[in-house]
Amino acid sequence: VDYDTITGDVIKKTTHQGYADESTWSRGEAWALYGFTMAYRETMNEEYLELAQNIAEFIFTHPNLPDDLIPYWDFDAPEIPNEPRDVSAATITASALYELSNYVGEKGSEYKKWADTILENLTDNYRATLGSDAGFLLLHSTGAKSLNSEIDVPLVYADYYFLEALLRSEKE
Repeated sequence: VDYDTITGDVIKKTTHQGYADESTWSRGEAWALYGFTMAYRETMNEEYLELAQNIAEFIFTHPNLPDDLIPYWDFDAPEIPNEPRDVSAATITASALYELSNYVGEKGSEYKKWADTILENLTDNYRATLGSDAGFLLLHSTGAKSLNSEIDVPLVYADYYFLEALLRSEKE
């Protein structure tokens, strides 16, 4: 989103990696959830906490979120359910949810449950076979389908946020 730096008004909405300017790129939502959660952690600014919670609710009530909570690369991609998933979006989301659960009282148990479900499904259905895929842990991420790049592949940052989420889950 491009904003007017003086008024804060939206000038235009564009995408680089999503399906369309008006669509919802799943990793973008994950980055937003993660970023606002961490911004709240560091500043305790309630606006960041509210934004993070709104994003979490948006993701988990979206009609195109699959039952296993591993999103398609874009929530509005035209060929759902035949679109690639984005495991990297799921790992970022899970890590953010564990962190967010520390700041929201009773709602935290719901966020932990969502994150636990994501990790269980990643572990059961999206893991690479030991010794395969050049040492990656997870399969089925999508870097930039709109650019015909990194479609249904393992990505190092998916593995990173998977490990981060696992570590955060152990602290709970």
